[in-house]
Formats: sequence, C-alpha cells, structure tokens
Amino acid sequence: MIHFVGAGSGAVDLITVRGQRLLENADVVIYAGSLVNPELLEYAKKDCKIFNSAYMTLEEVIAEMVSAEENGLETVRLHTGDPSIYGAIREQIDELERLGIKYDICPGVSSFFAAAATLGIEYTLPDVSQSLIITRAEGRTPVPEGEKLKSFASHQSTMVLFLSSGLVGKVQKELIEGGYSPDTPAAVVYKASWSDEKKFVTTLGRLEETMKKENITKTALIIVGKVLGNEYSRSNLYDGEFTTKYRRGTK
Repeated sequence: MIHFVGAGSGAVDLITVRGQRLLENADVVIYAGSLVNPELLEYAKKDCKIFNSAYMTLEEVIAEMVSAEENGLETVRLHTGDPSIYGAIREQIDELERLGIKYDICPGVSSFFAAAATLGIEYTLPDVSQSLIITRAEGRTPVPEGEKLKSFASHQSTMVLFLSSGLVGKVQKELIEGGYSPDTPAAVVYKASWSDEKKFVTTLGRLEETMKKENITKTALIIVGKVLGNEYSRSNLYDGEFTTKYRRGTK
C-alpha cells in the first residue's frame, strides 16, 4: 500500500495522528525535500529507507514505490501541508492505478491554515468576505486563461497566494490592475508554523517593498483582503436577537 500523507504546515506536532502512525509504520518514506520539516523523519523506523523526492523525477518516485510493493513493504509519500493543494499527487495516482497498486490519502494541515492562525485572522468575515481564493502567480508554469490574478482580483474576496514570493512585483501589479486598491491590507507569512516563522502585515501597494526589505523570496504565503482589517459585522450565529434551530432569539 502507498500512503500519501500530508505532513502539515511545518511544525512537527501539526501532522495528524493518523499521519504520524503511518509514518511510524512505514518501511519506505519518500518525502518532499525542503518543503517538509526533516524533523518529521525522526518518527520513522531506524531501518526505514528514506528518499528525498527533490532530487527525483516522477519516474524515479514511481520506481521506488513499485520496488517497495514487490517486496511487500509499506510506503509513505510525505507531502507538504495537505497533498491536495499543489501536491502533484494526481500524476502519481494515475500511474499507481495503471499499475494496479493500491493507495490511500491522509489529509494534512495546509500552510494557509497555519498562516491564518499566526496572523490571528478569519478568512471569512460577515459583510467583508465570504469567499477564499487559493491560487498562485503565473511564472514558468502557466495558469489557465480564466484564472489570471487580474481576473480573480475583480471579486474583491480574500486571496491566498502560494508559490508566488519570487513574483511579488507581478502579483502587486496585477492585483491592483484587477481591482484591489493599493491600500488593501496584505500580509506575508514566511514558513508558517516553523521555528523560524516570520510574519509581516502591510498594504498591497507596499507589498513588494516590504518583501524586498525583509528578503522574502520563497517559502512564504501572501494574503490579500479586507479580512486583515478591523471592520466587520458580528455573526448571526451568536447574535442574541437571531433565532436558530437550537436557540430562540429575542426578535
């Protein structure tokens, strides 16, 4: 069996209980290089074979999985955060299905959740934003035509950008051109939940300046939206005047 496991956002104790157990029982671990906290590998057995996929091609990863299966070994494919977000698991799964190899997926804590915790924010606030766009800037890898940053900016909802720290100038320019005002609150969280985590709150108009000043060029999330501000409405769920299935309100 191949177990795709979300390693969590970085802190060792943010892996799920299930993920930790799978890691402890694995005979083979293939982990996603510098994106996964190497301290997590301490959960592995002493005789576990460990591979760093940063130095491997897809074909080499699959070959190690096939070898483990042929020898009756349990394999953990350890991905950063949650493997469903920029985890490149689909291409691996398709190969495993073609080869008739069983697999399962253990979800993990994504870094965008850890970033919100670090900033002390809620991505969805009444009368501010009820939607969250998770995306990335277009670099060497293109994005679909309908998913350009400029297009997404027109929604004015909360946005979290992965894999975009090295393209901050492009991000700032396209988001402002798309409709966000330069004074829209913005934040940068570097290595959310890791021991060397850093966070910076600024505005969209000063985003590039801030990141250059702090020398943030990789392994960071960019958050943009008014949820980083202080104006919002209270939730009806806990409003004493609002009637719910479980509680009668005063009105």
